[in-house]
Amino acid sequence: MTNALEPPKSPAKPRRPEETRAALLDAAAREFEETGFEQTNTNRIARRAGYAPQTFYRHFPDKLAIFLAVYERWVGAEAAAFAATDRAIDAADVLIRHHRGSLMFRRTLRALTLTDPRVRAARAASRLAQVERLRQRFPQLAQTGGTELAFSLLTIERLADAHVEGELRDMGLAEADSRQELARRLAQAFAIPH
Repeated sequence: MTNALEPPKSPAKPRRPEETRAALLDAAAREFEETGFEQTNTNRIARRAGYAPQTFYRHFPDKLAIFLAVYERWVGAEAAAFAATDRAIDAADVLIRHHRGSLMFRRTLRALTLTDPRVRAARAASRLAQVERLRQRFPQLAQTGGTELAFSLLTIERLADAHVEGELRDMGLAEADSRQELARRLAQAFAIPH
């Protein structure tokens, strides 16, 4: 029998480990995007996900581990969205949307790449995997040297970041022009229709 003076119990949080982990990753992604890595702490991540702070440590050893897990998930989402495109202009739009939606996270990622060996290694591994995915998707790249493809990827990534961060606009370039240039470079690098 329930006491009428007791507040109703809130619905139970997911109990399966993969659901808890996913909720923590969602919360961490929002925290990193809103406040960056340095200003985020594991207690806030856990509370934002609806859990007690100690729950965090059942799934991740530290804040950097969840940051890297968020990065891995981000890369997967970008790769899936990119794979669903057939034209370079659509691929450019995917990259722009994806980078725009994670502006603070990407800035933090770039900064941590310079200072933390684990982030640097994770980013390098991710890029090597990206090269391999592109070679599988575009058979004509099988003969392309890894160096050339790496230069193209870095150029495209940097151009997408400059577009969403407003750097090109600050230089007097129209967003439509930088979008077209990104599409041109994608078409050139991967031999896909513009």
